[in-house]
Amino acid sequence: MQTLPLGRSDLSTSRLAYGCWRIARTGDASADLQTARAALEAALDAGYTLFDHADIYCAGRAEEAFGRAIAEMPGVREKIVIASKCGIRPQGDPLPDAPYRYDFSRDYIVRQCEASLRRLGIERIDCYQLHRPDWLMDAHEVADAFTQLHRAGKARTFGVSNFSPSQLSLLQSAWPQPLVVNQVEISLCQLSTFSDGTLDQCQEKHIVPLAWSPLGGGLLADGATDILQHQRSYRVAELITALDEIAHAHGTTRDVIALAWLLRHPAGIVPIIGSAQPARIRASVKATQIELTREQWYRLLTAARAEPLP
Repeated sequence: MQTLPLGRSDLSTSRLAYGCWRIARTGDASADLQTARAALEAALDAGYTLFDHADIYCAGRAEEAFGRAIAEMPGVREKIVIASKCGIRPQGDPLPDAPYRYDFSRDYIVRQCEASLRRLGIERIDCYQLHRPDWLMDAHEVADAFTQLHRAGKARTFGVSNFSPSQLSLLQSAWPQPLVVNQVEISLCQLSTFSDGTLDQCQEKHIVPLAWSPLGGGLLADGATDILQHQRSYRVAELITALDEIAHAHGTTRDVIALAWLLRHPAGIVPIIGSAQPARIRASVKATQIELTREQWYRLLTAARAEPLP
């Protein structure tokens, strides 16, 4: 699989990343390890090098299962880039009456990074990200946390997730090293990053846009079985028709074309593949072998908008 630089760092990423949030959903350690092992093996065989985590994925069990899986594979750790995120605190943490919230306080960031390291069984996270914007974020306090983690060798580079351009710029103003990624929802179902300045900023600042839910929670594949509440409002009938027609012309499937549509953008979008099925993990790589024409790209954009361009 092709690679590209991970922002302005000395790391690189495969054109598709693998998202690990589904690998430990049973709660049974043995079953989760089996799922993680199969997904990891399929991803490695297909050329994935960037593996995406978060402390809240399966309440930490995804990191644990992944850590056990890579411990069984000598030499794998040195060949991959491991990313993880923090900042979302569940209800009842640490006190019973505490609400669900976001927390970018220095102590919490440091503590959560150290907890992720223990679960993953590694000494350093390659790219550590803030998960969702904390409205109480003090950029200098975050920078202090990043400095502490970087000096201790616990995090190599840093990035954000779900940040607006202005939020990213605020944090960057306090942190002297380049932020290397912004992980946001990007798909033919969710086009906001094309018009709100996110992709413009990524292209200008050489920040990698990591696209979560690049298939609209599965709506652009064979159907969605586990989607977020806001994705239930996505209307895709006209879009699926257009995807199927272009997929037929390329001799492939609509999900591959939906991924290829993201890969065509000059910002260097890296879609995060979240399926735990080895066959799907492998099949998604076909998208890296297809380059849509401008006419095909805009035809899909128009179908996604469900209205003519201005």
